[in-house]
Amino acid sequence: MKILGIESSCDETAAAVVEDGTKILSNVISSQVDLHAHFGGVVPELACRRHIDLLIPVIRKALEQAECSLNDIDLIAVTRGPGLIGALLIGLNGAKALAFGANKPIIGVNHIEAHLYASLMGPEEKPPFPYLGVVVSGGHSSLVIMHSIGRYQQIGTTIDDAVGEAFDKVARLLDLPYPGGPEVEKLARSGDASKFSLRPGKVKNSPYSFSFSGLKTAALYAAKGKGANKHSPLLLDEEGKAHLAAAFQEAALGDIREKAYAAAKAYGCHAIVFGGGVSNNRRLRALMDESEDSLPVFWPPAGLSLDNAAMIAGLAYHQYKKHGADQIHEINAQTRIPFAVDPIIS
Repeated sequence: MKILGIESSCDETAAAVVEDGTKILSNVISSQVDLHAHFGGVVPELACRRHIDLLIPVIRKALEQAECSLNDIDLIAVTRGPGLIGALLIGLNGAKALAFGANKPIIGVNHIEAHLYASLMGPEEKPPFPYLGVVVSGGHSSLVIMHSIGRYQQIGTTIDDAVGEAFDKVARLLDLPYPGGPEVEKLARSGDASKFSLRPGKVKNSPYSFSFSGLKTAALYAAKGKGANKHSPLLLDEEGKAHLAAAFQEAALGDIREKAYAAAKAYGCHAIVFGGGVSNNRRLRALMDESEDSLPVFWPPAGLSLDNAAMIAGLAYHQYKKHGADQIHEINAQTRIPFAVDPIIS
């Protein structure tokens, strides 16, 4: 079964062709980093304009690389959310037009669920259910018990900034280029985390949730002085910036590791599965490897951690097998979607 996936939830225009949920025939991603770097973050209106220009060429390229035509496609899968509303609408309406014109079934996919499915598309060995899903991206930070594909139980999330968003904001206060996450990671390699005392936030009555806003503010004060704001002058030299980057990264990623292992143990999980762009961080992977816990940890294959359409098409295969196609007029773009599709009541 060949599925054409389309992704446009933020600032990547992507299309892919995936066979039977795992065999990637093509995976085309057009990034907009060059467009948004000047602004230090994604500008929604500019992102939408770029999506309009790129959507059809990217779809054509994905079909060409897969050596197939639209006639060979059995199902069209598209991100329905969460994400930027304008960006979602461009991909969604493009997918609907293709489905209508070519008389193909269509299915809407939750972008965040697809991030966790991405880790199942690489290794021959699959994580045994139940396992803990850890979403770490620019817009989301969540811990989810995965009972099976499509049956989830969210046990923790961020109450303010997502971890990737916090990395980007700390990068800006350190005068690092966009995207900030990889820049903070690179700078932290030459720093000493012990030079600054930073601690992650705790969420009352929710031990597996995250709060990175206070950590970000502590980094601001360490960089620019007590009571400073983001426009205040930076007080650190290059060595001090490296130390602060290391301290922030260690606190944020250490919090993720601690809560992930604690949640997996509490809920009897057999493995931990990561999804999202921050899963590329080498220090996060090292921290998980350094743990004395023997749980296996699964990571997205190369090319599937950042936003992509292969994960959309891959997850859609299982959704279609379980529930069939969606009605084309009933698929709506959603900026926020409750994570659980088929919730397990705790």
